[in-house]
Amino acid sequence: MKIEVLKTLDSPKARSLMGKLYGEGCAEESVARYKELAEKFEKEFGDKDMMMFSSPGRTEISGNHTDHNHGKVLAGSINLDCAAVAAKNGTDKVNIVSETFNQKFSIDLGDLAPSSKKAGTVDLVKGLLKGFEEMGYKTGGFDAYVTSNVISSAGVSSSAAFEMLICSMINTFFNDSRMDIVTYAHIGKYSENHYWNKSSGLLDQMACAVGGLITIDFKDPMKPVVEQIPFDFGSHGHSLIIVNTGRGHADLSEDYSSVPREMKKVAEYFGKEVCAQLEEEDVLKNLAKVREYAGDRSVMRALHFFEENKRVEAEVAALKEDRFDDFLAGITASGNSSWKWLQNCYTNSDVQEQGISVALALTELFIEEKKRGACRIHGGGFAGVIMAMLPNDLVEEYVEYMEGALGKGNAYKMSIRPYGAICIDREL
Repeated sequence: MKIEVLKTLDSPKARSLMGKLYGEGCAEESVARYKELAEKFEKEFGDKDMMMFSSPGRTEISGNHTDHNHGKVLAGSINLDCAAVAAKNGTDKVNIVSETFNQKFSIDLGDLAPSSKKAGTVDLVKGLLKGFEEMGYKTGGFDAYVTSNVISSAGVSSSAAFEMLICSMINTFFNDSRMDIVTYAHIGKYSENHYWNKSSGLLDQMACAVGGLITIDFKDPMKPVVEQIPFDFGSHGHSLIIVNTGRGHADLSEDYSSVPREMKKVAEYFGKEVCAQLEEEDVLKNLAKVREYAGDRSVMRALHFFEENKRVEAEVAALKEDRFDDFLAGITASGNSSWKWLQNCYTNSDVQEQGISVALALTELFIEEKKRGACRIHGGGFAGVIMAMLPNDLVEEYVEYMEGALGKGNAYKMSIRPYGAICIDREL
């Protein structure tokens, strides 16, 4: 009931948890956010046995375009999230209000076929529900009122945050919270692959679901090896900044899909499915034949894959051994490889639109002048965002510098939060 939710939110434990999720200075406003959600849920669906849920966006620190070929990544959940109040409704209908995107829809559990377009939130939720069924888990009817401050189209996985939020609800309501987070990620991937025609890997979903700073080895994608890295960038006087360069006007679906496809084409030459099943030396020894079979860009992208895996290992070791300068050098090297080898900083369908390249050039000029910091492309690429890691004393100047060039409200300072997709009530 709403009165129970409000009572829970007024407890010292709730304020402590909100501080961990959103930052110590944001506890009170976060409590107010959930109280408002409870009020809006009651107005929309009535006074039911409500529960609160949260799922963060994610940042990719290294491992650009490696997960889909079963490689290694370094990523973290961030202090921006999808938040919701939800309750079981005892019917065969799922009813969702998404306030941020002005959506309100219902799904009949007896009709989970995707639309002909295979796009949009309804198809995505249908895919999640179908994924639960395919993996032998229970589903049921529930109502949810959702809001999000995860920046859309900015490479911080607003869609994966939403997916993991819904997974957390279904797991809590109908499966006694027994499902593990790896299964969450596979269900999200299933939905995107089959209900969105998006050839995504598991990185986004895993980083949103697990929480904290993590490294993931996807060599066995059904059982990815996840390790949490206890490291606080704030303790080294640095902040993570995401810069939104503006969404590209071109349809980037083919650009995104070409990356895993071309890497897999190199693997195919050796009778394998993905690059993780190869040794870099074998590609180099057979370079002429591989180039003829797969093409030069495919070879370059495969070489990026091998070297990026090594960089992830080196950066994780640097963090564990408190070699922060070496870690920053790894970020720079990752960015250079993405730009030159992976080639995902702009689309070939419109070479005059290069927001990513411009933002990287500006940031590199800034870092060269200050002699401190690192930057790289962030996320899928071709358009969207870049990431910078800068000393705290330079952040304000950098944000002003970038917003002066790209427009106000395009640079965001973020922090790593220690929780992934959770039912807040279960944490209190």
